[in-house]
Amino acid sequence: MSVAIIGGTGLTSLRNLEITHREVVHTPYGEPSGPITHGQLCGRQVMFLARHGYGHTIPPHRVNYRANLWALRHLGVDRLIAVAAVGGIAEEMGPGRLAIPDQIIDYTWGRQHTLFEDDLPHVTHVDFTHPYDRDLRRRLLAGAERAELSVMPAGTYGATQGPRLETAAEIRRLRRDGCDMVGMTGMPEAALARELGISYATCAVCANWAAGLGGEEISMDQIEQVLKGGMEQVRRLLAEMIPSL
Repeated sequence: MSVAIIGGTGLTSLRNLEITHREVVHTPYGEPSGPITHGQLCGRQVMFLARHGYGHTIPPHRVNYRANLWALRHLGVDRLIAVAAVGGIAEEMGPGRLAIPDQIIDYTWGRQHTLFEDDLPHVTHVDFTHPYDRDLRRRLLAGAERAELSVMPAGTYGATQGPRLETAAEIRRLRRDGCDMVGMTGMPEAALARELGISYATCAVCANWAAGLGGEEISMDQIEQVLKGGMEQVRRLLAEMIPSL
């Protein structure tokens, strides 16, 4: 079994990853966000990919999600932990808080969101009732407990198009829909993982209150400062969780 980590905004590298090599993978869907990094993390062989590129240059709506997921599956990955920065909507989802969502609502549009399009012998549907793998979620929560981290144990991730942030009215709508957090990369990544048979779970890091909830305009400088601390928590969580795999 092979494990991979996809890093989002604020996590373009893993400082405690002992890198052995990097591998370029060409896919039927174009080029991934970058080479796949191979290495050891806490004594476990893992692969790492920066979702937005290692220089953080690819906006969320331009990420080649199909190529990223296909490349990882091609290399044998069957368990994938996705790290994502989000805006907080629920009262308990304030800046700096971690969450392990259990549901997702897709508000994106125009993205290439499935592998089942061309030259099919039949129409293919996948069950997506529970979009995140239960065992991986359980292991993430157990790792957070061992690391003594405060984590929101469930919640609904609202995936928006980006790259702009949302309006206050859009966040009110997401709250009415039951979303606890909002991000721009949760879909189609989670669905593609399901199509490829990859167990998938997300560790979300709240970077800021979503639009209209923080009492002021959202500052990119403040987001960067919050994410520094948030991603350090993620590294601690992974250090506890990865050996359990």
